[in-house]
Amino acid sequence: MKRLVRVARAGLHHWEEPCLSGSRGSGAVFFSGCGLRCVFCQNQEISRKGRGWNLEVPRLAGIFRDLEEQGAHNLNLVTPTHFADPILEALALARPRIPVVWNSSGYESLELLARVAPQVDIFLPDLKYAWPGLAARYCAREDYFEVASAAIRAMREATGPARFDEEGLMRKGTLVRHLVLPGNLPNTLDILDFLATLPEATPVSIMAQYTPVGALAAFPELNRTLTIQEYERVLEVLDGFEDLDGWVQDLQSADSQFIPPFDGSGLGVGSSQEPLSPGADPGPA
Repeated sequence: MKRLVRVARAGLHHWEEPCLSGSRGSGAVFFSGCGLRCVFCQNQEISRKGRGWNLEVPRLAGIFRDLEEQGAHNLNLVTPTHFADPILEALALARPRIPVVWNSSGYESLELLARVAPQVDIFLPDLKYAWPGLAARYCAREDYFEVASAAIRAMREATGPARFDEEGLMRKGTLVRHLVLPGNLPNTLDILDFLATLPEATPVSIMAQYTPVGALAAFPELNRTLTIQEYERVLEVLDGFEDLDGWVQDLQSADSQFIPPFDGSGLGVGSSQEPLSPGADPGPA
């Protein structure tokens, strides 16, 4: 039986951290489905509703090669975990000469990380929740922090300290992201405390881009963007950690225009091929 992956978009992405997007863009491949399916996900059209096109491994390898030929600074695999095996097969076929980025929710098993680490140059995990109750409320994974914190330490051990080239582009390492959620400031402060315990040269990215998307009536605290006061408090606390280096977003990043269209761009599927309907099974989790 042929292995399939479900993909929603591939192309040069200019809205990652500067060390990834650079001047030409990060070669982002957006996979459909997600093991967390957070209620507020800005990519929920693909993460929760499963929009995408089913592709065989050789075609995925061709997409990887296409992005490299277009000048991508790296190959950015977005939410790849549930398709790890066919992705590894595609990487073996494509043999990229640019860094491979594993861009994930952070909710990874140590066994999977051990399998993918030899093919990954940069781990780009989220660290979403420090509190079990919050994780249970937003993604039904009460053990999120326990799993993700162990995974991030394993990622950092696998890659070693972050390394950058003469243009400031990341070539190797682990960069940890945290999205600040409205109404959840204590969670973010605990996340910062954890990040400060990671080994030196583990850069962080603090994101203010949260934008309400989808049906959030049951989560009224999430039905708004961050306030200036909330984010200023986060930055004030962040300034107190001398060993934390990396990037912070400004509040103007909270805009739905930065959500890419999941229209099959870059997949070579042709206008006659329809995507899987929203609401269909989003694939393995």
